[in-house]
Amino acid sequence: MTNRFFSRYREIIPDYSDFLEALQQPLPAHVRVNRLKASPEAVTAEAADEGVRLVRSHPTDDTLFMAGGSKTPGNLTAYFLGHLHPQALTSCLATKALSPTPGALVLDLCAAPGGKAAHAAALMKNGGLLVANDLHTGRHPALAHNLARLGVLNAVLTAYQAQQFPRRQLFDFVLADVPCTGEGGFRAVKGRTEPIRGPRAANLPALQKLILERGFDLLEPGGVLVYATCTYNPEENEAVVDHLLRRRDAAVLPLAPDVPCEPGLTAWRKERYDARMELTRRFYPHRVDSVGFYLARLGRRG
Repeated sequence: MTNRFFSRYREIIPDYSDFLEALQQPLPAHVRVNRLKASPEAVTAEAADEGVRLVRSHPTDDTLFMAGGSKTPGNLTAYFLGHLHPQALTSCLATKALSPTPGALVLDLCAAPGGKAAHAAALMKNGGLLVANDLHTGRHPALAHNLARLGVLNAVLTAYQAQQFPRRQLFDFVLADVPCTGEGGFRAVKGRTEPIRGPRAANLPALQKLILERGFDLLEPGGVLVYATCTYNPEENEAVVDHLLRRRDAAVLPLAPDVPCEPGLTAWRKERYDARMELTRRFYPHRVDSVGFYLARLGRRG
């Protein structure tokens, strides 16, 4: 299934054979240390006492680690105390790209299960206001549990459709980590995540465009909007951002994640995208051993 499904990306994924080889390996266990409750030094010591070694996985952020040892991170005492949260490295990069500040108004349009929202609260030092929105109320218990376990005190939960979130308030920072086909999470081993296919997948780009437009419309002048997916499909990535640039007076902001990545595409098949797509970033599992990801950092022009 692996080569057959991903062969359509052969021309856009560098070192494609290495990419396929990476998909044969299990996803590593990454964790984020929660500074709202503990220091990286304390958490690494706690984990070591229970047989888990945490190795720093980001050159400029000492809260992001890869875990290895006799236990999974979710079984550690530090997890139940809210000192750490299992989270893919590339997932953490989305919140780092957003970089919300203390005292800011922040909106996470698709927040469940809460990893990125809790990371945002930590960067905000529990100040300001964080609106954690998710349409599906069945996901709210997990969202609320994670925020509470991680000591988040500045969040409120809402249940609007992301593409119809009320425009009564503008935000300094908006995160649009949208529903996607999830191709980046696929590994051809036990526990793999199958990409979404069929009619549901075909309908996703239209929804993603609506969500990104609404996210932009909710942004304060001078604010930052991050668009994120865990998929490789240009129709869900560059094409969606290109659509926003055609419909709104938007700017693509620089993005320097300090881990191996590739620039966004300016063309795919017969499609041509805005040249500013090169400022967006693609993350592949053979470059950074994590979930495949796409990030765009956006703002208002002028």
